[in-house]
This record gives sequence, C-alpha cells and structure tokens, in this order.
Amino acid sequence: MAQKSVIPPTPQVSAPTPAPSEGQESYFAPISGSGTKDNTSFAEDRARARSRSPKSIITSTAQAVSQPKQPPSVPSQPNGAPNGHLSPSSAASSTSSYWRTISRSPSPLGLIPIHRSFRSFIHRHEIPRKALHLSIGFFTLNLYSRGVSTQSIHPWLLGALIPIASTDYLRHTFPAFNRFYIRVLGALMRESEVEGWNGVIWYLLGAWTVLRFLPKDVGVMSVLLLSWCDTAASTVGRLYGRYTPRIRKGKSLAGSAAAMGVGILTAGLFWGWVVPRYGFDEAFMFHGVLRVPGMMKEMLGWNGDEGTLGGWAALGVVSLWSGIVASASEVVDIFGWDDNLTIPVLSGIGLWGFFKVFC
Repeated sequence: MAQKSVIPPTPQVSAPTPAPSEGQESYFAPISGSGTKDNTSFAEDRARARSRSPKSIITSTAQAVSQPKQPPSVPSQPNGAPNGHLSPSSAASSTSSYWRTISRSPSPLGLIPIHRSFRSFIHRHEIPRKALHLSIGFFTLNLYSRGVSTQSIHPWLLGALIPIASTDYLRHTFPAFNRFYIRVLGALMRESEVEGWNGVIWYLLGAWTVLRFLPKDVGVMSVLLLSWCDTAASTVGRLYGRYTPRIRKGKSLAGSAAAMGVGILTAGLFWGWVVPRYGFDEAFMFHGVLRVPGMMKEMLGWNGDEGTLGGWAALGVVSLWSGIVASASEVVDIFGWDDNLTIPVLSGIGLWGFFKVFC
C-alpha cells in the first residue's frame, strides 16, 4: 500500500526583536518615503480636503450671495473734477439747502426719466433747453423789426406768467400732476426744478420787468443778453471751465469770458446794424453819441466838444460796457435768485445807469 505524502508545515518567520540592551523606547518601525509627513501636515491635508467638499462650497456661495452689493462708485477725472453726472442717490435729498450746495449745472441724475435716457443730449448739455433759450432772442429781434412796441408786449408776458406760475404751484401741491408735468416737459427742465420753481417763471418775470420799466433799447438789449450771453456762458463753462480758475461755485472764468464776448457782439449787432436798419425810436437812450458830464469836463479842463464821442468809437465803448455788464450779472449771486431773473434786471440797470451819465 502506498504511503501518503506528507506536506511540510509552512515555516513561520518572526520579526527580529530588539536586543535587551536597547529597550522598548529606542525601537522604531521602518519608515517609508510616503510616511515622512508629520502629524501637523496630515491635519492640514484633512482640513484642505474638507474645504473642497461640496458642503463647504455651497456654504461659501450662500455667504457671497447674502452679502449686499455695494453701489458702484462714480468715476472721476484725473484732476479730481466730476465726470458730469451725480449719482441718483444724491438726488434723493429734498431739503432746500441741498440744492444750494451743488452747482446748478449739471444737476443730479435720476429724478426725470427722460434725462436718464438722453444723458448727454438732455441732461449734461441741455440742448433742448438751450435751443429754447436762444430762440427767445431771435423772437425778440423779429418783434422789433416789425415795429412792435415794448408797451404792447409786456402785458402778454404778464398774461403768460400768471398761468405758468399757477401751474407750477399746482404741480407742487399734487404729486400725481407733478409726475405728469415732468413726463411732458422734462426735456426742458433741470432736475433741480423738480422740487423748485420752473426757470420759465423767472425768465418771464425778468423779461417783463425790463420791458415794462426800462426804455425800449435798454429793455430789448437786456432780453438779448439774457438769451444769448447766459447760453454762451453755460456752454463754454461746461466744456472748458475745468481748465480755468473758478470765480465762485458753478461759475468759471471761461464761462464769464464767453458771456462778455457774446455781450460785446450782441450790442454791436443791435446798435450797429439792427437799429440803423429799422430806425431809432424817440424812447431810446443811446442815439449814437456819448458825452462826458459837464462836471467831469470842468474837472478835466475840457471845453466845447471835447469829451464827445460818436460813430464807431461810441458804439465800441457801448458794446464793451454791455459785455462787462452781461458777464458781471451772470456771475453775481443775489440771495440765490435764479439767473433768468438777475441777468436781465442787473444788465438793464447797468445799461440804464451808463446811458444816464454819458448820454
């Protein structure tokens, strides 16, 4: 009978034990290359792994969404000048002192819807408003060329002033009517006029005052200076005012120089071409001749016709004085009154006083 083969038992290999002299504390297991990180590095890896988990991503995203967005800051020019628009939040103030602390031009953006749609054409450059402003001067010359008397014009101005001022009062009393008014006439308004009186009221009041109480040539010239010099000062001041010294808030040397130049040209056009073409009026103060007062002539030792100026020389002096008066009346601030009132009244007083002395 064949004997069964015996399978030898598997030999057991035991790990070497340290020598008795080394002790248990001096023994360390073999360390591989991947196991060189210490416990601190391992903790950092676990923290980093947790930060990449979907739960942490969702939490950080929710925190970012929950944080309120900061309103964008208004960019400014390199030299610190404003960029032509104010933030809508600045227009929310309804106190009257707020409007005195900012320039009338440009006004805050956000109160009139059409200004937001046409920021450059209507809000910044005020093209429709300036076109209306300029047209009044040409309309005045047209009436003068047709021989219309100022005494027949000022009743019509007063007749237009009363309903327009009454309408403005009503729109400040009834907010719904004010919103409708702004939608219809917003292109001709400044946003400072949303809570204030419309500039048309001051325009009519100024024109009515000079045409009612001053001689014909002085009254007509005052309206022309309002129509053309104020527009020139506003346009040039906005374009080049930041390059010239500021005279006062909202008024620059560039705008004042433009008002003076246009005033000189306007007076030369009126007294040098329009009046000779359509004839002088007995109610005129200036008839082409300037005379030094008698008391001043005695002080200077002049006799006879000395101190008398006529022709182009007299026209040049009158034109220069008209430009100075227009520029000064555009710059001056009287209790914060609207310049549509102060420019014609102050210009008329300046011209009337000059002619009273030298004519």
